Amino acid sequence: MEKVQSQFIQVATPDQPLVLLNGESLSEVTLAYEAYGELNAAKDNAILLFHALSGSQHAAGDNQQVEAAGASGRFWTEDCQTGWWHDFVGPGKALDTSRFFVICANYLGGCYGSTGPASLDPATGQPYGSRFPSIAISDIVDTQARLLDALGIERVHAVVGGSMGGMNCVAFAVRYPNRVSVVIPMATSFYATTLHRINNFEQICAIECDAHFKGGDYYDGPYPEQGLALARMIAHKNYVSLSTMEDRARDEVIQPSVDWFKHYRFSQPIESYLLHQGLKFVRRFDANTYIRLCEAWLRFDLLEASGKQDIASMMEACSHQKYMIFSVDSDVCFYPEEQVQMARMLKDHGVDCRHITIHSEKGHDAFLLEADLLEPHIKHSLQTSW
Repeated sequence: MEKVQSQFIQVATPDQPLVLLNGESLSEVTLAYEAYGELNAAKDNAILLFHALSGSQHAAGDNQQVEAAGASGRFWTEDCQTGWWHDFVGPGKALDTSRFFVICANYLGGCYGSTGPASLDPATGQPYGSRFPSIAISDIVDTQARLLDALGIERVHAVVGGSMGGMNCVAFAVRYPNRVSVVIPMATSFYATTLHRINNFEQICAIECDAHFKGGDYYDGPYPEQGLALARMIAHKNYVSLSTMEDRARDEVIQPSVDWFKHYRFSQPIESYLLHQGLKFVRRFDANTYIRLCEAWLRFDLLEASGKQDIASMMEACSHQKYMIFSVDSDVCFYPEEQVQMARMLKDHGVDCRHITIHSEKGHDAFLLEADLLEPHIKHSLQTSW
């Protein structure tokens, strides 16, 4: 499983538009996805994998390019070419492709081939930009349910995801409870916390205050690179532990090379490191996509996503599911207490749940990096019974 290629499938058409949670609709929606392993004859060995906010459909293997309409193709840089969960997906790995058929799709609103703000609006032939509607996590999982329909998969063995991907994971489980058996959320929560709302609001403001943002209609001119770089720098301190950032920062101080930062004189290596992360990010991600996904995250509420009237009825519909919840002890984005609350809610309503805390110095991003710590527990969770 070395070379892989993204596939594209239309999940909304003028005859079957996608009606969003906010009442708006999209008449045409395409999802970019990748699949690994083989779907068995019974079509009951599928795993639906959800990526984090800035991830893509490319979870494993090597993909040199992605074809996409509009401006999306420009974001597929060298940083995207190796799968973001490469050490976890493959024969004998945590998601064992000798047993399972693993599907990962770029989100609605994304910038790696799925319909998003940089895609061409069929009504105008121009990028949607500011006209692309706000989306909710329930809208994202609705499109992925349609993807499963198109692939002829009625029910998946498991849904898996970390961070914002974990929110999508649990939202799918409660919104389509009869379509999933095992639920594996990592470093996530059942709702957006005050910290998430503050961090995401700060990032949105950083982007929208960029002079080049133009309300989201910037595709025919300079991109809002300064705002997006600042947003990524704001977020980065929550994703990577301070000790890891110190280890990664070079010994020397590298002065900024971009015009919009030349007035600032760096005095510490960590400043150079943060700007480097911001500049890398602006080459591979779309500012409008970042805003839409940040908004979906900060508005997330599991009960609303379920469509049920109360928590009891939501949990009752999930009584057959088995959950394996992962915490990272050094996580300062989704604090471990949040996963404790998740496990308590599930157990209080009679849903089978296990909760594992992994000990890592890498912070929130440990779920992306520490395959040796997570793999045994993921494999065990994917067994038909515990």
